[in-house]
Amino acid sequence: MGDLGLSLAEYSVFGSTLTIGAMIGAIPSGRVADLLGRRGAMWVSELFCITGWLAIMFAKGAWWLDAGRLLVGCGIGLLSYVVPVYVAEITPKNVRGGYTSLNQLMIGLGKAFMFLIGSLVNWRVLALIGTLPCLVQLLGLFFIPESPRWLAKVGREKEFEAALQHLRGKNANISQEASDIQDYTEHLRCMSQDGIVELCQGKYARPLIVGVGLMIFQQCGGLNGFVFYTSAIFEAAGFSTTIGTIVAAVVQILTTTLGVLLIDKSGRRPLLLVSAAGGCLGCVFTGLSFFLQDLHSGAELVSGLVLVGVLVFLGSFELGMGGIPWIIMSEIFPINVKASAGSLINLVSWLGSWFISCTFSYLFEWSTAGTFFIYAGICGAGVIFIAKLVPETKGRMLEEMHASITNKNDNNLS
Repeated sequence: MGDLGLSLAEYSVFGSTLTIGAMIGAIPSGRVADLLGRRGAMWVSELFCITGWLAIMFAKGAWWLDAGRLLVGCGIGLLSYVVPVYVAEITPKNVRGGYTSLNQLMIGLGKAFMFLIGSLVNWRVLALIGTLPCLVQLLGLFFIPESPRWLAKVGREKEFEAALQHLRGKNANISQEASDIQDYTEHLRCMSQDGIVELCQGKYARPLIVGVGLMIFQQCGGLNGFVFYTSAIFEAAGFSTTIGTIVAAVVQILTTTLGVLLIDKSGRRPLLLVSAAGGCLGCVFTGLSFFLQDLHSGAELVSGLVLVGVLVFLGSFELGMGGIPWIIMSEIFPINVKASAGSLINLVSWLGSWFISCTFSYLFEWSTAGTFFIYAGICGAGVIFIAKLVPETKGRMLEEMHASITNKNDNNLS
């Protein structure tokens, strides 16, 4: 703001433009990943991110900053779909959850690293540093195979077998897995083509409800309120913002790591249930602290309760609700509708992120305690939703799971 003479309004626009860009990138994300392949989509997204970071670095005014932020957002919108899909499609069923959830851990570590570096260097240097992981991924894409399932879908048989053999190891027997993937892909190719009209068929109702519902509960449970306004929450409760923010970052990394270690042992559903229930409890603690503050009662409890509430919420979120909805999204849709379904769910997630970011400050001003009690209610509803509708996907081949879910819907409809 000081270097470029930005007003508070211009700075706020710069901050929110990322989410708008991510929504724009989310809309065609599935189609781009289908047309160019998973590697091709990652190429495009990284080019967007690099261009955006460079625009920010060389910015002379607010317009350059906003354009750069928008481009970075578009790249993130593409990546948030294609990375979990790619990882889910290349990994064996017994370790698929752990590998896919590593994406969430890397995001957490990346945020922590950039927060640390950002406190030490100029913002233009920070933007330059932001290009480095993008360049690393661009170079790394030369050394990784394309998704075998995408290659099977587009009919590139020899490349499909070569990619699967490369991923499973030179001496691994891939004949059964390759046959299952090809048979199911051919079955889907005969049935239908991807598109929103196809996605609206009754047999895809359950995976669509599960995917969209998980993203709504992920975002509308107050995530961005806690993340973007952590300092404001601690300050309002009279707790040290520096200590609170550092402890919150450490807790998030630890619980994300725990989630990676547990996901293929305990399964998706148990972690989701614990995560949503913990988020509800964290919101209740935080809301209760501000309720006591409004009553001018229990002053000695307020700062401690708000710390416990924020840590319980953020820790619980990273344990399951942070990454597992993206994992399930990448697992439950057959490849013939994955592009349309993924784009829709990705868009819902970023819309929810934008909505909470925009409304939190108004709700916080209306009633600090009421804000978190509302979020607690949403998290509680999420627990019921997960218990009733979300399937367990641990240890199942994607093709086996897709057939099970769609056949169950067909039986329910008949």
